[in-house]
Amino acid sequence: MVSKLLKAPAVTLALAILFGAALLVGCSSGKSAPKVLKVWHYEGGNSAMGIAWSAAMAEFEKTHPGVKVEFESKGFEQIQQTAPMILNSDQVPDVMEYNKGNATAGLISKEGLLTDLTPVVEKRGWDKILPPSLATVCKYSPDGIMGSGNWYGVTDYGEYVMLYYNKDLFDKYHVQVPTTFDQLEAAMNTFVKAGITPIAAAAAEYPAQQIFYELALRKADRQLIDTYQKITPGTVDFHNPAFTYGAETMVQWMKKGYISKEAIGMKAQDMGLAFESGKFPMMISGSWWYGSLINEIKNFKWGIFLFPGNTYDPGSGGNLWVVPAKAKNKEGAYDFIGITLSKENQTLLGNSGGIPVAADLTQITDPKAKELIGTFNDLVKQDGLAFYPDWPVPGYYNVLVSNVQSLMSGSASPSQFLDAIAKSYQQGGQ
Repeated sequence: MVSKLLKAPAVTLALAILFGAALLVGCSSGKSAPKVLKVWHYEGGNSAMGIAWSAAMAEFEKTHPGVKVEFESKGFEQIQQTAPMILNSDQVPDVMEYNKGNATAGLISKEGLLTDLTPVVEKRGWDKILPPSLATVCKYSPDGIMGSGNWYGVTDYGEYVMLYYNKDLFDKYHVQVPTTFDQLEAAMNTFVKAGITPIAAAAAEYPAQQIFYELALRKADRQLIDTYQKITPGTVDFHNPAFTYGAETMVQWMKKGYISKEAIGMKAQDMGLAFESGKFPMMISGSWWYGSLINEIKNFKWGIFLFPGNTYDPGSGGNLWVVPAKAKNKEGAYDFIGITLSKENQTLLGNSGGIPVAADLTQITDPKAKELIGTFNDLVKQDGLAFYPDWPVPGYYNVLVSNVQSLMSGSASPSQFLDAIAKSYQQGGQ
């Protein structure tokens, strides 16, 4: 009897230990940390963001022993066209760069393809890092409208459109940096008389539509901008003075030779290379070129200035880090985003030619980087960021590309151009 009493608990204890071990194995296998973090972005390796994010990947592996970062470089157009299909598949990355705006991040957040980051943002204090004007691009309402609602992305940089100029060509033809629109056109006339096309442009992708929008913003106010972007409710008359002026002036610039006919079929990369070659005095485009130009332009001096006479310029917080709803390593994705927002990584981004949102500005040593960041900070202070023309509705990017090309080629009049983009806008980008 004694032996039976002693053995029974022992057997029970052994079974309990085995059963408990099985439970532990089952729990650990179900919750084991992924050994891979898949990161996608479409910034050039020598751009400011490319440099900073490469360092962030290295830091992630250093602080997450046993976890390997698998990075894939994607094209802007590739993500623009295929993201909804990719995010509906089983081949999603854990964290990826994605375009902000109603037509992009707003659309796929509404479709349930992105992780709601609101609890993570609040827990990690990212909402305290980003100024409200930059956080605008991170928040989306249930119907996918940017500006309010939950956080579906996080930006770690700012961006804006400006004029890059070739200082050597300006000096050679005795052209001063213009501070008014009339001075800008006078400068371009000087170059045209010398047989030089003043502006490097590209209408097969985003740059030309941003030139149209810069011109329209000369006559726009905040109410029109926010109504057009659907940030505030209202109806947009596309034959308003601002859009009419932008379309008509774009045609005049083509006729005056400020932009070449060849630009109608050019892509953004071709435009950038053309400016880097030293053939063009100016390029109207975004701050995302800045780091590359610092590294690649060796044969002439260059600088920047804002579009003369404008209160508003296209710009915003930068593209977003988003975490797909089907991501397998969401915690790793959150840690990676946090690294890109660290002061060390932000300072690297700033010194590499980017616009950081949380850098130690006393550690920004590059004079050109200081110029870029200072100009952006001034824009933010004066509420001068007007976002981008393709944001309001899904598919609008392609609509603007094709119709701006028609406007520049003369196959559509300014009135016909405005009718076309108005129809698509009202039909939700169709």
